[in-house]
Amino acid sequence: MLQVKTFVFNPFQENTYLLYDETGECAIVDPGMLFDAEKQQLSQAIETMGLKPVKILQTHLHLDHVFGLQYAVDTYGLKPEAHADDLFLISQTKDYARQFGVNMDANPPMPETILNEGDLVKFGNTTLSVIHVPGHSPGGILFYNAEHKILVAGDVLFQGSVGRSDLPGGNHHLLIDTINEKLMVLPDDVTVFPGHGPQTTIGNERNSNPFL
Repeated sequence: MLQVKTFVFNPFQENTYLLYDETGECAIVDPGMLFDAEKQQLSQAIETMGLKPVKILQTHLHLDHVFGLQYAVDTYGLKPEAHADDLFLISQTKDYARQFGVNMDANPPMPETILNEGDLVKFGNTTLSVIHVPGHSPGGILFYNAEHKILVAGDVLFQGSVGRSDLPGGNHHLLIDTINEKLMVLPDDVTVFPGHGPQTTIGNERNSNPFL
């Protein structure tokens, strides 16, 4: 059975997720650890839970979702996976972080595996389908497990809100149209795990999200 463990990291209060099942294999989604204590928190949880990371998945490549990418790559020997349309953000991370008073030694590592709409990501007994929803960032993708009705939504859909679209590559109309086209067709009882804030459901957002 697919399970989700949530961590809240860095000054942007970003949600980093561990997705894991009964095999013990797991995927690290959006490693946002900025401080050493946060890196230790993630690694200690992985060790305590007896998990084996086999995937690093990125919903998108904004700085708050990649602060811990180098650590995850170095610690677990894995290559990041992301959508090609967000790769341009990697080279901007260090300079952009400095604008927020965050000093990074170097830009994060460039993802080597490219994920596209309809791709299947597999680990353990789990299969995730990739849903491309641009608008917050050009290469924003979500990971959906239909069997257990779990959607890892990045910064596309939040409880009562949607992702901001005023960042480079953002497009509000495209974001709303694609959310309605691809996400609002999912079952009401799909649990949504967003990139910030509390989890919600597709049904809740269909019925009460003022942006949709």
